[in-house]
Amino acid sequence: MGLGSYFRLINAGWVLAREGALSVLPKESLPPMMKVGVGLARIIERPSVRKTGRIERLNKALHTLGPSYVKIGQTLATRPDIVGVQAAADLSGLQDRMPPFDEALVPGILSDALGEKARQLTEISPPVAAASIAQVHKAMLRVPGETPKVVAVKMLRPGVSERFHADTQSLYAGARLAETFSRKSRRLRPTQVVETLDHSMRLELDLRLEAAAISEMAENIKDDEGFVIPSVQWDHVAQNVLTTSWVDGIPIRDHAALDAAGIDRKALAAKVLQGFLRHSIRDGFFHADMHPGNLFADPKTGDVIAVDFGIMGRLSKRERRFLADILYGFITRDYRLVAQRHFDIGYVPASQSVDDFALAIRSIGEPLHGRTADNISMARVLGQLFTITELFQMQTRPELVLLQKSMVLVEGVARTLDPELDIWTVAEPVVGEWLRREEGPVGRLEDLAGHVSRMSEALGRVPNLLAQAELTMAEHRAMMNRPGDRWMRTAMTAVLGAVFVLVLALIWRTIT
Repeated sequence: MGLGSYFRLINAGWVLAREGALSVLPKESLPPMMKVGVGLARIIERPSVRKTGRIERLNKALHTLGPSYVKIGQTLATRPDIVGVQAAADLSGLQDRMPPFDEALVPGILSDALGEKARQLTEISPPVAAASIAQVHKAMLRVPGETPKVVAVKMLRPGVSERFHADTQSLYAGARLAETFSRKSRRLRPTQVVETLDHSMRLELDLRLEAAAISEMAENIKDDEGFVIPSVQWDHVAQNVLTTSWVDGIPIRDHAALDAAGIDRKALAAKVLQGFLRHSIRDGFFHADMHPGNLFADPKTGDVIAVDFGIMGRLSKRERRFLADILYGFITRDYRLVAQRHFDIGYVPASQSVDDFALAIRSIGEPLHGRTADNISMARVLGQLFTITELFQMQTRPELVLLQKSMVLVEGVARTLDPELDIWTVAEPVVGEWLRREEGPVGRLEDLAGHVSRMSEALGRVPNLLAQAELTMAEHRAMMNRPGDRWMRTAMTAVLGAVFVLVLALIWRTIT
């Protein structure tokens, strides 16, 4: 890591301080050294920014620093466990809009990425959307022997990967400085935070992975109604180019246009929320960036159309069952069930009281029932949940944080469409249907098939384990037949016994 990383870090700090972005940090939770640093930084803060709001300051500062910082800010918005609930809420307001890059570069980008197939993309429009990492163009795809079709072509910004790598190196430098000079900052694990950002961004910088995400979700929802996504044109996909079918729709935030088209906004709100829950609970694979800019309504059918699959979330079967039980517990006001599931899955230590935790959950759930969405702040509810889980020594679960953030986002979109939305009533059909299926014959058979599969895999490893054990025993017998220290032979026998027990334990854990 060269000196350039530190100079870039200093420049980033200067811009953040000048634009007043550092003043949004929660000073009460910062280590003493950082509190002093923020106080000194406010000396060079431009007076004019003090008249603006928190989100405006963040927007200005991060856009000044460049595309990678905007995307880093958006990524941190998905991690309230790292930056805190309020900071995550502020960062979620970032508008990922950037000036488009020069259109004259488009033919060269396509040619380098797609080779001869780039010629099949014609009538390329000016950018229809431009963000920090990529921009989208409308085009016509003309493949010999096929009917021409309208497509969307997404291209990474030239040099964005190199720029992001340089900015990430400066963040690593800052994290290591913090860990070196502030012991309290080590509790926040700043280097690990940067590693998380680095990994997330590297995934987004390969559009082939986004194409794969679209393909997987398309398979999951092929029999569903009410939720539509574009299809991938695989012959015209590369690391920096993604081509999909073009989808025509009304922006979901344009309520006047929705009303003019005769679209039932209440039904649309239910489709948004139920679609997200279905993907999360049934499939364990969900769109984790369902802000209004990525959602449209089909004027003909009233279906939800989703685009931009750069950020996806995934849940295991165990986590999906946990989520379904939690939601169903809130829906039915069974707070004991909600509390017990936290203990069953190991999220809350066994040393805590289930009854006390159920009481705390009740304090969150009861105010939600019988009230319309316009009277419920999901951000406040989420804040309560974080406070309660901390009180009961529950460790933050990274696999659930993105889901929680996405649920707040989706609920917010649905609420703007239908201010009287009762999220529990809308959620019950999806959650209840999945739980009834899991508890029924089909679910039981699938669980049994999973156990049989794991047992088969374990049994397949048994011959190799037995061969290794036989070899070890042969070596042991050879050693026992040699004259030597009796104590050594006894110790070796004990070690072999322990190894045998461990092998049996391994087999048992694999099949259970």
